[in-house]
Amino acid sequence: MSPADTPPPPYYLVVFASTRTDDDHGYAATARRMLELADAQPGFLGVDSARDPDGVGITVSYWRDEESIAAWRRHVEHLVAQADGRARWYASFAVHVARVERAYRFPPPTR
Repeated sequence: MSPADTPPPPYYLVVFASTRTDDDHGYAATARRMLELADAQPGFLGVDSARDPDGVGITVSYWRDEESIAAWRRHVEHLVAQADGRARWYASFAVHVARVERAYRFPPPTR
């Protein structure tokens, strides 16, 4: 998997850092569904995600603007997944939202 192919800045990112609980309880299927839904949202630019064997993970989603992030946060199915995450899937989590001012990659994009 290669890093998300984002446009030139500015854009926004949401960092979701989490520690999973031990049991799946439908997590994998819901995570796939959330990615499908996010990908269909206006303003969604891409995602990068990694999780270590101990259950610590970081997902970074990229968005055109803060309005797109707010709309995603309020999406009905995403709200259900958020509640399930608090109740079943996460021992802890943190969310950080930031505006990207500079970005570069190797190799450079061929746009």
